[in-house]
Amino acid sequence: MPGSAFSRTPEPPESSPKAQPKPYTIGEFCIDEYRPVKAIVVGAGFSGITAGIRFQQKIPNLTLAIYEKSGGVGGTWYNNRYPGLTCDIPAHCYQLTFEEKRDWSGFYAPGPEIRGYLEGIVDKYKLMRYIHLQHEVTHAQYDEPTGKWHVRIRRPNPETGVLEEFEDTADVLVTAIGSLSRWKWPDIEGLQSFKGELHHSAGFDPDDKTWQEVAERWKDKRVGVIGVGSSALQLVPALQPRVQKLVNYVRGKTWLAVPFASNAFVDLLGREPHSAEDFRFTPEELERLRNDPEFYRNFRLSLENEINSVHSSTLRGSPMQLAARQAFRENMEKKLAKKPWILEKLLPDFPVACRRLTPGPGYLEALCEDNVDFVSSPIKRITENGIETEDGEHRELDVLFCATGYETSFQLPFPIIGRGGLALNDKWTPHPVSYLSVAVDGFPNMFMSLGPNSGVGSGSLLALMEYQVGYAVQATAKLQRERLKSIEVKPEAVRDFDRYLEAYFPKSVYSEKCRSWYKAGKEEGRVVGLWPGSTLHALKALSYPRWEDYTYEPADPVENRLYWLGDGQTHAEKTLTGDRAWYLREPYLDVPPGPSVW
Repeated sequence: MPGSAFSRTPEPPESSPKAQPKPYTIGEFCIDEYRPVKAIVVGAGFSGITAGIRFQQKIPNLTLAIYEKSGGVGGTWYNNRYPGLTCDIPAHCYQLTFEEKRDWSGFYAPGPEIRGYLEGIVDKYKLMRYIHLQHEVTHAQYDEPTGKWHVRIRRPNPETGVLEEFEDTADVLVTAIGSLSRWKWPDIEGLQSFKGELHHSAGFDPDDKTWQEVAERWKDKRVGVIGVGSSALQLVPALQPRVQKLVNYVRGKTWLAVPFASNAFVDLLGREPHSAEDFRFTPEELERLRNDPEFYRNFRLSLENEINSVHSSTLRGSPMQLAARQAFRENMEKKLAKKPWILEKLLPDFPVACRRLTPGPGYLEALCEDNVDFVSSPIKRITENGIETEDGEHRELDVLFCATGYETSFQLPFPIIGRGGLALNDKWTPHPVSYLSVAVDGFPNMFMSLGPNSGVGSGSLLALMEYQVGYAVQATAKLQRERLKSIEVKPEAVRDFDRYLEAYFPKSVYSEKCRSWYKAGKEEGRVVGLWPGSTLHALKALSYPRWEDYTYEPADPVENRLYWLGDGQTHAEKTLTGDRAWYLREPYLDVPPGPSVW
């Protein structure tokens, strides 16, 4: 039949056998039979100490090593010993959330007291079993096949003292070296030709004495201080009454804040307003802070509320910014009334907080003393016996302090090598990039505390640090619980955070023209030192990790993402040991407060 060929039913093709799934066998382990995990922490300052506490608290079956290059714990508070060293944040706001100290000697705690506080925490939590002093990390490299970090450490031989290197490995690497840990000399002609005593503030070593004891030999000396940053603002008032002559060389300008939370300080203690800048506690006040828990807690919480209430002052043109500018100018005018010409040289035209803000207690008053000279003419060169400035003046000096800051480029002092041989310092050229300041793509199983964009312009730095450490602990718990070889942030997540940074800072005072470590020591450019928002904003962002912003590799050669479920039971059931009603106890038991609270 015509066309019949086109209506013919085709023969069915031979059926090809479907690919059969590989047989799957469940794991022969309990869901909470956690595999061993090792973490290496670099640094034993606030971050490293907090990591030592939280890792051992939260991660079972853990091996932990904390490597610290210095001879003691405390980070910047161990290494800095310069005259007048004090925390310029209220002491009760500069302590760990879970480790309160009730006997701070003053509103602003001296350095040795903070160092003692940290040493006490190390002793309380028995952290020296994890901390290795005089162990300097010199190299870290991620090994892709094994998912391990290989870390080289330099130390003095325990018997001979000769430096030697060894290698350690870990599943997780935590950098806790801080952003202000490497000081640098100023680039001034003739610096090393100076034949008097020469010190960098961060490198001052009192040789097992107090700085006050060392200063005894300077009572008939002429002392110079170069700088007007936080260290210089403490050095000048500390040295002024102890030396014959003090000369402060100041290149830039800076705002001196009304002391942080000073009004709350006076109100909470029931003091008269005229005592607002007497920052030592009286014996009666100390007694009450030590022995009245309710008073202490209200004091601490009120101060925290206060320092977390000024974020809007960091926004361009805000009413709080304008009010701060007016108040700080009036305060500086009042304190410099004896030498009003200094105000003209010191008062900035950039907004308050563009540079790091500090109250500098006693600094302006010290400048007005008869034995202090304030020199704003730029330094031309340093000679064997003094400093020559560009106005032609030469002043002879016996002692010279350079309070000229730190390396703030975030170029790390040792190589960290990630996937494909990528060096972190190369990735961070021309500027550092990260995801929420805690992770970097290409560097699996590595987390940071107080790395790039971790500082705060207002609020509690230590609270942010604790949450960064907590983030690293949560990631490690996930790595262990779900039997992962690696956890690595996605490049697109890093790019998105970068876009957020670039969009946020132009509306803040930090992007105004002023030389600041926030911008890696430059007058203009990218803000690399600060979190893009308030401290409370950072805590919210870090509280609940977005695990979808990460990629993962399994530790086991099994093609099933739920292999970590194991054999269907918990260790307590399998062995009939331990607590098998844990869900009825804290912290798992969650009792609603009741409708009246809602």
